[in-house]
Amino acid sequence: MHHSGPSPLIDAPTLIRAIQDPGWRVFDCRFSLADPSRGQQDYLDAHIPGALYAHLDAHLSSPIGPETGRHPLPDPSLLASWLGDCGVSSDTRIVAYDDVGGAFSGRLWWLLRWLGHPHAYVLDGGLPAWLAAGGATSRAVPKYAPHRLTPGVRDPLWVSTARLSEELAAGRMRVIDARAAERFRGEVEPIDPVAGHIPGAINLPLAGNLDADGRFLSPARLRERFTNAIADLPPEQIAHSCGSGVNACHNLLAMEIAGLTGSRLYAGSWSEWIRSPDRPVAVGPG
Repeated sequence: MHHSGPSPLIDAPTLIRAIQDPGWRVFDCRFSLADPSRGQQDYLDAHIPGALYAHLDAHLSSPIGPETGRHPLPDPSLLASWLGDCGVSSDTRIVAYDDVGGAFSGRLWWLLRWLGHPHAYVLDGGLPAWLAAGGATSRAVPKYAPHRLTPGVRDPLWVSTARLSEELAAGRMRVIDARAAERFRGEVEPIDPVAGHIPGAINLPLAGNLDADGRFLSPARLRERFTNAIADLPPEQIAHSCGSGVNACHNLLAMEIAGLTGSRLYAGSWSEWIRSPDRPVAVGPG
């Protein structure tokens, strides 16, 4: 369960040294749910040199369907084809960044693992950390020679709503919900038509993974945070949820940093759970 594999994080000084290496590819994942074109505009204004823009709706999700949540998983062959067009091969080292501590870049990191790509990293602290370390920015939109990237999809890394319902009913899985506490409790719901949470879920808002600078806490402190919440449950029995399966990747990433490997993404998350009135909803703290 504990392992000390390579960290999924990269720090800004390391990326500054690697940025000229043609074997690295950087993706800007900045996004605003309230204004879906803003992240791309921010990218065009200034980004890490050589970076390409990864759009949450267009690249990192599928179109919404009648039964899905707000950010269904992308079609893996389309995702692989787009990554190949961006010059990504199976040997490329890929760094994802945003400006909110990994809340969006974690999604690309997770998707790359799902595709079986072995070299995916999140820039710890994102663009603010890059600027603080003296990194330059650019307005140029680069072009790279395309590669063919063949996805080796690892579907056990995520869980469907039907499967999660079964596992919860049998007491075999627990949900960790990454949304802010007031949304989890159902006191406010700015986005989805139903407020509340999946019964039995544990609320660990993603902000608790970060320090005041928006960088991840140490592996030891993250391990303490998650083991306090899940006790002796193995990570394989943890499903990560949020509003639409994006922020949930942050808690999954934090568990991996902590050496608690093998937890799974509930890709549909709350916005898909509430598509059926037959599925139970809880409000309040527990």
